[in-house]
Amino acid sequence: MSTEKLDRFVALALQIDCDGVHPDRDRAASAVRMQASIKRIDSAIAGARRWIGSELKLVVLPEYILSGPPWGETIPEWAEKGAIAPGGPEDYALGALAQKHGVFLAGNGYETDRHFPGLYFQACWVFDPSGNRILTYRRLISIFAPTPQDVWDKYLDIYGLEGVFPVADTAIGKLAAIASEEILYPEVARCHAIRGAEIFLHCTSEVASPNLTIKQIARRARALENLAYVVSANNASLHGIDVPIDSSNGYSDIIDYHGNQMVLAGAGASSVANTFLDMAGLRAYRRRPAMANMLSRQALDLFADSYAKADLRRPNGLLDGDRILVPDRSYFQKRQADAIERMVARGIL
Repeated sequence: MSTEKLDRFVALALQIDCDGVHPDRDRAASAVRMQASIKRIDSAIAGARRWIGSELKLVVLPEYILSGPPWGETIPEWAEKGAIAPGGPEDYALGALAQKHGVFLAGNGYETDRHFPGLYFQACWVFDPSGNRILTYRRLISIFAPTPQDVWDKYLDIYGLEGVFPVADTAIGKLAAIASEEILYPEVARCHAIRGAEIFLHCTSEVASPNLTIKQIARRARALENLAYVVSANNASLHGIDVPIDSSNGYSDIIDYHGNQMVLAGAGASSVANTFLDMAGLRAYRRRPAMANMLSRQALDLFADSYAKADLRRPNGLLDGDRILVPDRSYFQKRQADAIERMVARGIL
């Protein structure tokens, strides 16, 4: 990875429509829809780059931008219809977009993994301006989808802990991804930050409101407590599932390392959420001893035993030895109910 850093560049949280594949009958139909979405992203980046200028170096897309969310499909059905394959045609096309426009391109979607047949993970990815995928992060906390924790022992054997919390060291800084609702969980961001992450790439599909929402609050908290930028892209309209299409429309934003909202988009497809990131200022601030330097003041070992002994959500629920178990949808509710039952028994709840 490059060690030469840009001191200043423009980041964009690209707010764009999401055309979900739920209505499609099979992979052939959903693949056509995904390619149409990629063409729409191509056009939007081209327009944004022309409008903003050559300083645009980072583009973040909304959550599950090629597929939308599953809406009643079984795990195998969605793996076939809604998930892309690393190295597959959609993956290649996204890398080509990054190369064409000369930007780091971050996004989120569902993807399969040859090591875990029958499953899919929700993944965040980053492509560099050469078109190479340089970061793959699989969502760790999800109420509706398989996660690495469900196959934890095998996942660690294959990818190691650094593959669970990947940080890409690039010309624009050290990048890490946070998937949608995970912005609410401080441990995810902190595990990236202690590996050097300077910019959190937040692909989301969330309730949009002029009122301060829980995710807006969380973005500000994650930024200031880790001294990091947060670039958060929300959907414009969301098609393909039975909710009003503007339910998650708008309010993409960028948060600075003091927790201040630097820029905010309104509703609709938009490139308004763009601004310069001052990486030299961030790095100088992180190295300055001060009360506000929260990252350096955190004594993480104080909490290690409490976390290790808490025994909340248990790992390996989809592993039977080396065999992968493909769950039905009820598995995820049972997984949460099991944690709640043990928390009640121990007097936590």
